[in-house]
Amino acid sequence: MTDAQPHHPTDAHHPARGDGHDYTAVVERALTALDLDTKVRLLSGQDMWTLPAVPEIGLRSLVMSDGPVGVRGREWNAEDPSVTLPSPTALAATWDPALARRAGHLLAQEARRKGVHVLLAPTVNLHRSPLGGRHFECYAEDPLLTGAIGAGYVRGVQEGGVGTTVKHFVGNDAETDRFTVDNRIAPRPLRELYLAPFEHIVEHARPWGVMTAYNQVNGSTMTEHRALVQDVLRGEWGFDGVNVSDWTAARDTVRALRGGLDVAMPGPRTVYGAPLAEVVRAGEVAESEVDDAVRRVLLLAARTGCLEGVPAAVDPAGVPQGIDGRAVAREIARRGCVLLRNEPVSGARRALPVDAAAVRRVAVIGAAAREARVLGGGSATVFPDAVVSPLEGLRAALPDDVEVTFAVGADPRTRVPHAREGFTLRARYLAADGQVLAETPQADGTVQMTGRLPEGVTRQDLSAVELTGSYLPRITGSHTLAVSGAGELRLTVGGAVLFDGRLAPGGTDPFEAYLRPAQRRMTAELTAGESVEVTLRCAAGGPQWGEGPAGLNFALGHGEPQPDADAEIEEAVRAAAGADVAIVVVATTEEAESEGFDRSDLRLPGRQDELVTKVAAANPHTVVVVNSGSPVELPWRAEVPAVLLSWFPGQEAGAALADILLGAQEPGGRLPTTWPARLADAPVTTVTPVDGQLAYSEGVYLGYRGWQGSAPAPAYPFGHGLGYTDWEYESLDTTPDSVRVRIRNAGDRPGREVVQIYLAPTADAAPDAPERPARWLAGFAVVEAGPGESAEAEIPLPDRAFAVWDAGDGKEAADGGEAADGGWRRVKGVYLVEAAHSVDDRRLTAEVTVG
Repeated sequence: MTDAQPHHPTDAHHPARGDGHDYTAVVERALTALDLDTKVRLLSGQDMWTLPAVPEIGLRSLVMSDGPVGVRGREWNAEDPSVTLPSPTALAATWDPALARRAGHLLAQEARRKGVHVLLAPTVNLHRSPLGGRHFECYAEDPLLTGAIGAGYVRGVQEGGVGTTVKHFVGNDAETDRFTVDNRIAPRPLRELYLAPFEHIVEHARPWGVMTAYNQVNGSTMTEHRALVQDVLRGEWGFDGVNVSDWTAARDTVRALRGGLDVAMPGPRTVYGAPLAEVVRAGEVAESEVDDAVRRVLLLAARTGCLEGVPAAVDPAGVPQGIDGRAVAREIARRGCVLLRNEPVSGARRALPVDAAAVRRVAVIGAAAREARVLGGGSATVFPDAVVSPLEGLRAALPDDVEVTFAVGADPRTRVPHAREGFTLRARYLAADGQVLAETPQADGTVQMTGRLPEGVTRQDLSAVELTGSYLPRITGSHTLAVSGAGELRLTVGGAVLFDGRLAPGGTDPFEAYLRPAQRRMTAELTAGESVEVTLRCAAGGPQWGEGPAGLNFALGHGEPQPDADAEIEEAVRAAAGADVAIVVVATTEEAESEGFDRSDLRLPGRQDELVTKVAAANPHTVVVVNSGSPVELPWRAEVPAVLLSWFPGQEAGAALADILLGAQEPGGRLPTTWPARLADAPVTTVTPVDGQLAYSEGVYLGYRGWQGSAPAPAYPFGHGLGYTDWEYESLDTTPDSVRVRIRNAGDRPGREVVQIYLAPTADAAPDAPERPARWLAGFAVVEAGPGESAEAEIPLPDRAFAVWDAGDGKEAADGGEAADGGWRRVKGVYLVEAAHSVDDRRLTAEVTVG
């Protein structure tokens, strides 16, 4: 018998967090040495990613970096590549806080390598609607699962001596009008759902930072929300870390300081700095209020080793080191894969795993099979040094005598992809007289950076940037070329000018405009084997060269000559018909899932649904791999024997996929969010504000809580996921404090199961019990066992699982806060305790009485 590894919330207290350090004396000593102007500078970024140094007190510049799936560092380009992990939805699909902690250890190692002190992660907003554009960057629709994975991540990063900023506090659950929307959330769902992951992480992982969101909650902008930041986050929960604004979110100097905002980013011009000094000198705020914020910044500096004369919160000798980033990325990718469907193809044998010894020809189909989408778009973007595509991974893993054929089938991209294969490129930074100020190699056709130019280049001297080099075509014909960016651009190919003009920024969200700029396409007739010179010149002017931090983003796109869309599908069908097994990879695109905008539907882009249907008709052994960060409709799911969800799988995508498809590893994932059959069936189907407000009218019926009471069933329920073995649930013993579950591996290979515990109120609840969902997740454990072996999991039942938030008189305070007499109330009565494989697959039940 083997033991489980349950999620124990109380197991989070670890000395490496730095709780034992008292920095009070050194912080006060440093504070007293600062004048007002220096203090306010410390609360305002000096550039896009850093806070200023103050050598007089031994304070080094503190560097921040985006970091949910990798540490980008101060440069937004591919010069310094990053280990790229799978999307947060994939990490949450493992249901394994210990694995999230290991991911944190790796990211801390990456941060130290890049000179980064604080990661702007994790994102713990909830999957309120499947339309949420940043859904892939959040963990789950359930607050307990989100909080547990987030706490593991925070612990891992901070045990590596690097700070975290848990974001976006709070209610940033969609992207539409995110800068201005007023999310109207009643006190009970606000407490039980949206605040709950933050509270869990503060209590069990003690993060060193929190990031406040752009949006308003109940009439107050989050960067000024005194009730939720000062009263709840700091007062009730005891958070002692730094509160940093989302980038450009701070709007008002006095209200932000009074609301509890410590740092306004990015610099150098924010509502803090000189404007803050002015209001202090004018008597509008007291300098002591500034001091409170500076103390927290100095505390963060001490914890991260940026303040001389004191030990950092973590002893360098105890920091995990030598972590193999590729191995961790591959493990998370395969552990997060969710096998949605696995039916027999012939006889009793299921479609997966594929028996490599029994096949001689494998057809791999889909644009994403050759170029996997490994991460979501937006501020989470990092640049891996190499990506293993599904096609590469399968070719490497299959025996040499197995023929692997490839067909695009249907390319869903509406934008021309960045130039890469066949191109040799470099970026040249030029002065007005043509002098080369700097030159850097380019991995592809993207020239992108934010906040800092290459060494030796200043904004004053820079006149233009050229992406230049050569291209060696593989195919003769009409090649598609594209330019994207904002400002004056000129493209020359083989001595001919193909484009010379100005492009305006695209999109209404400034981040969307920067990350997904306007694109213009043209064609060039090229000959296979004949190299051509290519230069794309961008003038150093336009929106990206304003008064704020330097930003640069322009790109050269390229597409080879392709047959028409019908011919591509026909080619894929022929390849599938002649193969023993067809593996189709379908995917979303950056036009469908990215920061800065929400989705309008859940359909796969392009003709991918048609492609799957036609391939499945040609080959009964068709396996579909879904390469998306969040739910998509799968209208053909009953037509194919196997459907595997890979999420955005990170840089080791193809290697991990081959492990799963060929049976070297088991798909370990379980859905962290309900997968609808149709958008119309979801509990929340709109994310668009009305008159500036977005009503969270579903109350506490979020995700599976809402699905439990609806007539149409989802395609796949919360917690669902199949493996390559079977589990028998043998016994369930429960008390009001904990649950013990015994299960047995009834299959013929080792396996992993996620034991999920749900609570369901019965008719014997107290007479004054409030309305509640049919059931909710109360705990879970990851269980491993060999064939025929049993395993036991002991899972705590926390008091909060039996409690609801009582809003008191229900009156909302003027600052968006709650009624003063609100509080948690334990609901007495009889509950069903359910041990389950998913929320809709409950195996054992027991009763427990709560007094």
